[in-house]
Amino acid sequence: MKNILITGGSGLIGKRITFLLEQKGFSVAWFSRSKQSQQTFLWDVAKMELDQNGIEWADCIIHLAGAGVADQRWSDQRKKEILESRTKSTQLLHDAISKAVSKPDAFISASAVGYYGFNTGTSLIDESAESGNDFLAQVVLAWEKEVKKMEELHLRTVLLRIGIVLDAAGGALGEMLKPPVAAPLGSGDQWMSWIHIEDLAKLFVFAVEKTTLQGIFNAVGPNPATNYQLTKVAANAKGKPFVGIGVPGFALKLVLGEMAAMVLGGNRVSSQKIQKAGFQFEFPNLEEAVKDLFR
Repeated sequence: MKNILITGGSGLIGKRITFLLEQKGFSVAWFSRSKQSQQTFLWDVAKMELDQNGIEWADCIIHLAGAGVADQRWSDQRKKEILESRTKSTQLLHDAISKAVSKPDAFISASAVGYYGFNTGTSLIDESAESGNDFLAQVVLAWEKEVKKMEELHLRTVLLRIGIVLDAAGGALGEMLKPPVAAPLGSGDQWMSWIHIEDLAKLFVFAVEKTTLQGIFNAVGPNPATNYQLTKVAANAKGKPFVGIGVPGFALKLVLGEMAAMVLGGNRVSSQKIQKAGFQFEFPNLEEAVKDLFR
């Protein structure tokens, strides 16, 4: 396996995966709507079109593409974009692979711990748990249904259910530390299953290289933290004042609408399955992970 094709490669996670793969000697290209500095094959999910040469070139596809769930308030139109950016892009890839003369060996897709629902309480959740019934859970359920069709094409298929990605350049940490004073959200007791961006990128590389790996795995670190703990550790590492009084839930609902459920609820998710498969986390502990990011 030499040629790796990534959708969503220009995002924070995609760029880091690209860097690690190229360090190991893989050739990496992206599916993109426009030419990039990275080797690029063009695609347009809205038009359901792609360059078939990309599929023929690839030994493995890493599928990261999807509209950001927290980028805009959830209007009906935005909800449709969030769903279809995942399901239609996967359908487009499936159709192209089914027609390919030379098919990839593996299909490795992002998914999300949102599968389990906005709030699963204090129970430790593993991959065998039922899906939730809220909006995001139903999005992930539909997304994974499309990804699993790759197995019918005899591709080794891996789904990585990603938790909260910690990265100093953006994402959850950036949003938490935007205000002048850091504070937990709501009660602060809700669980947050996090992963350092370096561990997440290495997990995708692990899935490429370990040719026996197949199925669904939680892509979260081994030590989930509460919202209170994560906010406090991040504030201390950044040198920002921390106030232990939570931002009221009603205020978050006013600002965020239905999206507030994402931050007021939480999941305590297990990483045991991927660890048993042989993956070792470089940053298993929250303090070390955050300290590394703000070093």
